Amino acid sequence: MEQRPNPETLLQRAQLEERQKKRGQLKIYLGAAPGVGKTYKMLQDAIAQRAQGLDVVVGVVEAHGRQEIKSLLTQLEILPEQLVDYRNIKLHEFDLDLALKRQPALILMDEMAHTNAPGLRHTKRWQDIKELLDRGIDVYTTLNVQHIESLIDDVSQVIHTAIKETVPDFMVEMADTIELIDLPPEDLLKRLKEGKIYIPAQAELAADIFFRKGNLIALRELALRTTAERVGAQVFLYRQNQGIKHIWPTKEKILVCVGPGAESCKLIRAAKRIATSLQVAWIAVYVDAPRFKSAEEKRNLAIKNLQLAAQLGAETYILTGFDLVKEIMHFAREQNVTQIMIWKHIRNRWQDIFFRSLANEIVRHSEEIDVYIMTGERQRMPEKAIPNKQAVPWRIYIISIAIVALTTVINYLLYPFLSGSDLAMMYLLSITIIALFGRFGPSLLGSILSVLAYAFFFIPPYDSLVIAGPRSFLTLLIMLLIAQVISQLTILTRRQTEIAQQIERQTSALYVLSRQLANTRGVDKLLETGIQYLADLFDSEVLALLPHNGHLVIQARCRTNQLLNDKEQGVAQWVYELGQIAGLGTDTLSFSDALYVPLLGSRGSLGVLRLRPINAERLISPEQIQLLKNCANQLALALEVDRLL
Repeated sequence: MEQRPNPETLLQRAQLEERQKKRGQLKIYLGAAPGVGKTYKMLQDAIAQRAQGLDVVVGVVEAHGRQEIKSLLTQLEILPEQLVDYRNIKLHEFDLDLALKRQPALILMDEMAHTNAPGLRHTKRWQDIKELLDRGIDVYTTLNVQHIESLIDDVSQVIHTAIKETVPDFMVEMADTIELIDLPPEDLLKRLKEGKIYIPAQAELAADIFFRKGNLIALRELALRTTAERVGAQVFLYRQNQGIKHIWPTKEKILVCVGPGAESCKLIRAAKRIATSLQVAWIAVYVDAPRFKSAEEKRNLAIKNLQLAAQLGAETYILTGFDLVKEIMHFAREQNVTQIMIWKHIRNRWQDIFFRSLANEIVRHSEEIDVYIMTGERQRMPEKAIPNKQAVPWRIYIISIAIVALTTVINYLLYPFLSGSDLAMMYLLSITIIALFGRFGPSLLGSILSVLAYAFFFIPPYDSLVIAGPRSFLTLLIMLLIAQVISQLTILTRRQTEIAQQIERQTSALYVLSRQLANTRGVDKLLETGIQYLADLFDSEVLALLPHNGHLVIQARCRTNQLLNDKEQGVAQWVYELGQIAGLGTDTLSFSDALYVPLLGSRGSLGVLRLRPINAERLISPEQIQLLKNCANQLALALEVDRLL
């Protein structure tokens, strides 16, 4: 089982391979700034490919007056450009239809971030490139790091200039090869002075604004980091595809083991500091293992700790399994983690002898992974963080005693007709029934009472707890052990079933909602469908608020005619402006008796959902809040699609 590949991974791999067969190959020549030699290197590689018999054409290449570029272009076939009239100016643009008709094996597309003239099929050149790839044509293209969408904020802080032309990150991720064309800032500035990048007038302006040594150093670092991240992603995919389990320490990655205790917060903050100082990615995981007794409160606290890690920038995962050490180490090797951070409570020596320590077991199985252990006394949680403990299930204890008593009466009546092993089986059946309640305490009590009743009534000497001999003692001991094994396995199975049912309910809820929204058109109808479904799912009063003239107004309602006072209106406005959940069951604006969830679209908040549960305890669970957020995202997506249509 451990060596079997993950079915989801196999499916993703098959889908990726199928897409790669259908589309062309993309190679990006990435540079930190203009003039580093991206276009020159692209043309050199294209000429080498043509010399080997490949059908290569030039779609568009900007020479900018550079003679070495013009010289290389004479050795390649160049597609005619199309002329576009724009404000009485003739613009030379790439002719996509001509390239598709020509259908070469490889086409060169310079300046990937270029904006096309109005009136063409695509507004951006990267869209032309994507269509060429989708048609099965290989593409070589050039790109400067400052044009990558996710980096424009960082670049703007460096060069103090807004970046207007950008390329979405998925185009960079789509690249089969990224070749970094690097040049030291000193050499690049020398090329600029020699007129090898721009004509003298442009070169002087560029030297004052963009081509400063500090700017070039920072951009060079961004280019190197972007290339390294892309190579790291390729390494990760290769390890997954090849099923490699041992760690390749090509890049540091930290994994933090999170639990329900307050010490996990300290561990998470320490991991954030280390990850920031090392400039590496970090992951926080919680293993939700089936318990011998209900551990819903502890699980909720652990998930809240994961939310803290997510706020600090970590990737968060919830793992499920019986063996915590096995699950953590398997996940760590799958993610190519190089460091594991875990908390170890200071305990007495005899406790370390008789009770297993998770930190010690992680160290024992870590092999090539480094383990960072933080120690300390077990911390008490603040009063407000301590969950309301459930009442002691005295009713279940009483039922357990009654079941054992009833079994004893039945055995006493059937004693003349049954053997000793049959009587023991009756008690084991009663213990299994008690274990179905899912509580460890009643199950243990039932096991002990069953053994005592069997020894008192059915083992000589009768009506006495005196054990006649070693054989009787061994019989009772085995019966107790079997009873415990049966009860604990029953409880564990029930717990695992509950987890599976919970996941299935969440998946089913999202599927049903998305299907209903897909068959609905119009903002009013979408809101009505969405809030009606959420009201039934969460047994709540629901309001949908959308912006109108800068203020939120109630657009739809279900199960309530309530109007919002100024304080509640302020909470809704805060959620809308910041795009963060707030209200009941959260740490933000928790004085409210309702939960406010933003409807987040691709360009910001579209509105706010307000849910006031009829039973206030319904939305306290972090899983329910997460499910609500997912449903809100589905509704926001449907509203955004409807607006676009």
